[in-house]
Amino acid sequence: MAIKQDLEPETERTDAPDNSSADSQVEDRSEVAVDALLEGAVPGDPALAGGHDVALVGSVSPAQMGARRFVYAGYFAGAIGITFLLSKSLTFAWLKLQGLRPAIGEPSDEIVMPVSALVGVGAAVYYWYRTRARQLAEEVADEMSKVTWPTRTEVSNGTFVVIVTTLVSTVFFALMDRFWGFLTNLVYGGS
Repeated sequence: MAIKQDLEPETERTDAPDNSSADSQVEDRSEVAVDALLEGAVPGDPALAGGHDVALVGSVSPAQMGARRFVYAGYFAGAIGITFLLSKSLTFAWLKLQGLRPAIGEPSDEIVMPVSALVGVGAAVYYWYRTRARQLAEEVADEMSKVTWPTRTEVSNGTFVVIVTTLVSTVFFALMDRFWGFLTNLVYGGS
């Protein structure tokens, strides 16, 4: 938790021109921002910038990275996925090789995991420096950031509509089956 003294800007400047009215406005906005942070405001809140929709310098929010954070997450997940799959493949291959040559011994995690991790990180770095692959990943992330996700009430309402429609159609088709079965039995004289 930051204390008020840590968040207050330095007010003493020797080489700055004398703009006392501008300095007092900056100080007033800074005090409002500091008070808002101490009261629990989040970065990006208009109270932080003295009525403006600008976050304080030094405050970091995930939205500042934009869609690129998804690209980083994708490359990180890809490296982990490659590492996982390769470790399982190497362990399986080692076990098969052990069946052919018992002198090799049991699979060693001290060898398998670092090799798998190096290959996973190497693949992520390789594809990161391939500008075409990274550009495609960034384009996908940009498009995905434009997607508007439904709210909780929209999901609840949609789920309710699907359940009610399913129940009504189930009852309708069950009744239609009984009706046509009854007519078929009348026409063909079935039991």
